[in-house]
Amino acid sequence: MANEDRPSERYNAPDWPAYYCAVARAGPRASLLAALDGFAREPPETAAGLAVDLGCGGGTDTVELLRRGWRVLAIDAEPHAIEFLRQRGDLTNVARLQTQVSRLQHASWPPADLVNASLVLPFLPPEAFMDVWARIVSSLRAGGRFAGHFFGTRDGWATVPGRSHHTREQVESLFTNFDIEHLDEREYTARRRSVPRNTGTSSKSMALTRSGGEIG
Repeated sequence: MANEDRPSERYNAPDWPAYYCAVARAGPRASLLAALDGFAREPPETAAGLAVDLGCGGGTDTVELLRRGWRVLAIDAEPHAIEFLRQRGDLTNVARLQTQVSRLQHASWPPADLVNASLVLPFLPPEAFMDVWARIVSSLRAGGRFAGHFFGTRDGWATVPGRSHHTREQVESLFTNFDIEHLDEREYTARRRSVPRNTGTSSKSMALTRSGGEIG
């Protein structure tokens, strides 16, 4: 899937500006675009509401959401990320943007129409994952969508302590109250600059809508 590069530099090197610039050139994640396409097929009054961008990084997904008229709460544990986001030359609709510097375990956010979590949930400690996930689910309004990624148990980083990896069956079990609109699972050999990688299951891209509720 295009634009699904792993954030190797983000978690293994201090050169934040270089990483954020590289990701900015890649464009928004395909999982987010799939979710936005789903909203675009619905009545105009449901097409743009409040989105929470968890682990926003340099803000590529946030920029796309703002460009499409969404209100956005962008959250990241790294202050450099929020600084980079606010200084981006392609940032529009700034009045619709709020930011928060916080780890996901400690972050708070209001009810939302879209929760976006691009390549961030796998970096939660396993003991914190289900609490954060429960808060994601409970914060979604009826008809809202989740877009994000999970790393598989065959991933090259699965042996790294303190990270959360899931089988496809485990991922699907997280979505018992959702209608799955898109689920893409890929396995490939990845190399990121000088960082060695083993063959592993790639992130799984999703756009999902809550079932059993009126849109809006």
